[in-house]
Amino acid sequence: MWRWLNDQLRREAHGPTVGILICGSKNEHTVRYALARTTSPMAVAAYTYEQLPAADQGLVPAEDRLTAALDSLRETVGE
Repeated sequence: MWRWLNDQLRREAHGPTVGILICGSKNEHTVRYALARTTSPMAVAAYTYEQLPAADQGLVPAEDRLTAALDSLRETVGE
């Protein structure tokens, strides 16, 4: 998916593509970040927020912010 995003949507002014995968149940969430910094489609590194390089942590929302937003959305739609 990140390759399509890079090919179709990314412009020269944009930084590297970051994928965010969120999985979970009603009470438990798992968040993983994928950094695509190579031309090989198989060379994507996956991290938890704490494992991200410090420079990248400032560019993406932390796990707790993402899961809080999802919980809020779930309450809004009534699940």
